[in-house]
Amino acid sequence: MGADYGIWSLLPPALAIVLAIATRQVFLSLFAGIWVGYVVVNDWNPLIGSVASLDACVGVFKSSGNTCVILFSAMVGSLIALIQRSGGVDGFVQFARSTRVVRGKRSAGVLAMLVGMMVFIESSIVCLVTGAVARPIFVRLRMPREKLAYVCDTVSAPTCIMIPLNGWGAFIIAQLAASQLVDDPVPLLVRSVPLNFYAILSLLLLFLVLVTRKDFGPMRKAEHRAESEGKLLRDGAQPMISDEVLALPPEPETPRRAVNMILPIAVMVAMVPVGLIYTGYRSLPEETPVEFWNILKAASGSTSVFWAVTVAVVFSGLLYRAQGVMKVKEFIDVAFKGVAALVPLAVLMVMAFAIGHLCRHELHTGTYVASVVGDGLAPWMVAPVVFLVSCAIAFSTGTSFGTFAIMLSIALPIAAAADARLELVVAAVLGGGVFGDHCSPISDTTIVSSMASASDHIDHVRTQLPYAVTAGLGATILYAVVGLTS
Repeated sequence: MGADYGIWSLLPPALAIVLAIATRQVFLSLFAGIWVGYVVVNDWNPLIGSVASLDACVGVFKSSGNTCVILFSAMVGSLIALIQRSGGVDGFVQFARSTRVVRGKRSAGVLAMLVGMMVFIESSIVCLVTGAVARPIFVRLRMPREKLAYVCDTVSAPTCIMIPLNGWGAFIIAQLAASQLVDDPVPLLVRSVPLNFYAILSLLLLFLVLVTRKDFGPMRKAEHRAESEGKLLRDGAQPMISDEVLALPPEPETPRRAVNMILPIAVMVAMVPVGLIYTGYRSLPEETPVEFWNILKAASGSTSVFWAVTVAVVFSGLLYRAQGVMKVKEFIDVAFKGVAALVPLAVLMVMAFAIGHLCRHELHTGTYVASVVGDGLAPWMVAPVVFLVSCAIAFSTGTSFGTFAIMLSIALPIAAAADARLELVVAAVLGGGVFGDHCSPISDTTIVSSMASASDHIDHVRTQLPYAVTAGLGATILYAVVGLTS
């Protein structure tokens, strides 16, 4: 495992989170966390730690999965820009208004939630697409940016984990398959879905908040500010990205057609399972039965999503050229403008991956946090304790996938030794990982949600955290109750 850094392993993520909240400078805060971590790893030598920090950021690209995630995140910027310039977003907004799908703030919020849930292929894409579609509607109805960021963030990871026919499902199945305690990972994952109380409660709470418009905590103040003063952002807020960068309105003579948004997104969603099947079949070990779930276990989620976004961009270009909406030169120009708009996101994701790698492979932060809990738990206590530990790991490292990899290898043997229900413990690990991915200031999904909604990042974290904690407390209680009654 390497050196044991004990409590010092918590310093980098803790520093990054505290600095991000205190200074509102996410870039500097993340790099400060990376730098301090590598100083710790290199015997507190600041010079060697500085060099190692830069090498770690470059080393992110050694992983083809990380590279694919960064690339498809940037390419989603191209897709969104093309959809906007083609008149697709305006057409969808007009369609929603003409059919009275959106009649006010309640229906606008629910529509944004449904759009996000339909695009369940990858958490960052859910955020970006939801933000692109809903932002014009929220602006017109004077709804605060913090509320849009909350919607984007809440429908991303919770939806992806509840509908695991995506890269999330492929990753989790692979982790379960690596355990000697799991004979057939697919039925186990399927049985865990209805027990993922955090994801379920998060989505239910979001729906209730949108329908009843009964907010609490800092979000209530944000809603009052937008309602009474017409300010979508608080005074002095620093949005992660400006409206001018995100918005590429169509030319006045361009027809507004909802199909120009719906079809490219539908192609993107449809291509993900195709990519999963192909990459899984290509990587299937010899003598392994060619069955769907075996193929999914061997599939590459990041590669599949990257291919899906690429196909969607090409398809949109052909569609808009066939309509005479966009010529080749304009298509290329707009596509690169979209990539340029999300360069800050790409940089942030590099840093998020770097600090995640540092915590997992250098400092072993998650293993340390898990070891503090110890063994000897009663069967009914395993699921709630595993959930809380997973929450702590995911919040401090900002990665759900890293939490899954750490905690599944630890929680499954604990569950087996305590004779606890495996599917309940698996659900607790997955729910805890989603909690951190949902609300940690250094999580890539939380950062992307702030960007997609053009919200101040720390304002988004502050306004969302009370809802996430409420769902987390409810999930903890449910895990204890189900554990006691099982």
